[in-house]
Amino acid sequence: MVTVAPPLPLAPRPAHHAVRHLGPNWYATVMGTAIVGTAGAALPLRLPGLRPACAALWALSLALLPALLAARALHWRHHRDRARADLLDPATAPFHGCLAMALLAVGAGALTVGRDWIGTGPAVALGAVLFGAGTVVALAAAVAVPYLMAVRHHGAQPTPVWLLPLVAPMVSAASGPALVPYLPPGQARATLLLACLALFGLSLLATLALLPVVFGRLLTGGPLPPVLTPTLFLVLGPLGQSTTAVGRFAEAAPGVVPGPQARAFAVFAVLYGVPVMGFALLWLCLSGAQVARARREGMGFAMTWWAFTFPVGTCVTGAAVLARHTGLVACDVLAVALYAVLVGAWGVVAAGTVRGLLSGALLAGPRPAPAGPRRATGRTRLDGVR
Repeated sequence: MVTVAPPLPLAPRPAHHAVRHLGPNWYATVMGTAIVGTAGAALPLRLPGLRPACAALWALSLALLPALLAARALHWRHHRDRARADLLDPATAPFHGCLAMALLAVGAGALTVGRDWIGTGPAVALGAVLFGAGTVVALAAAVAVPYLMAVRHHGAQPTPVWLLPLVAPMVSAASGPALVPYLPPGQARATLLLACLALFGLSLLATLALLPVVFGRLLTGGPLPPVLTPTLFLVLGPLGQSTTAVGRFAEAAPGVVPGPQARAFAVFAVLYGVPVMGFALLWLCLSGAQVARARREGMGFAMTWWAFTFPVGTCVTGAAVLARHTGLVACDVLAVALYAVLVGAWGVVAAGTVRGLLSGALLAGPRPAPAGPRRATGRTRLDGVR
């Protein structure tokens, strides 16, 4: 009689293995959550419970930020091969701009609604620290990622994801004016305001150079793969954020720059913001139609669905700032309507993310390629889930 030894138990995986496939796109959860609170505070409505709910969402984003920073630090420490591969992957590298926008979104929320919970002094300190760190990271991403794409990512097909490192300085430009009143009068205030204007120009010109490439790819190259279709909403980010930025420049300019310049900021806020918001609405309809088509073809949940949150939120703040500068009720109605879309999208995407985390699907590695062709609805490196 032969005795068969029982199989040896498998060695447990180290805890850090869970973050091996935690990419920089996960910072979109912080951005998308923070903007719901910030955009809600910008609405003309004063509904009971709205502002506390916005503050609670900001607090959630504040809790998510250090958790993700710690997880990404573990990723870089224990899975440096994967981290370097992400930098050299043209589909993943642009998501490194999300870190800057996560820092800036939480910092802006601190000054908008976070002060209700932590007080004005701590909110200003937190906002200033996150603004400074976010701006440095945004500028680094705006230079490093396009450089890598130019010298290492040859032959990659353009997608709206390419906009992410370029729109990060625009988020900084829209966040900085809120800090202007807390600086000493004179040179300090004027320097910050005009520095934000420079960040606006940097991001806007880079976006204008890239947007025709993305638009041309959409019109001539056919629809994006289903898992990437939600990224069409990313184009709304620079549109809504730039409209928000010019409106906030106009609000911060009086008493900081000479009177004629302040009046010019106010005129520019309307002359720039109205046509750009018009194009944003066109793009929203076009993107929504593409998403509906992809959904009919079996598009499953993926982390790319977070593109339905932050870019739409920037259009809410853009419409709200236009309402303040034009006095048009139509802009108020637009801001409220877009905010309803934003809240609904955040609820769906947050629920899908929680389900994916609990099942382990979102942090699992990419599945092996199938032996034969099949419809493109499975997992990709962008953390999709069937």
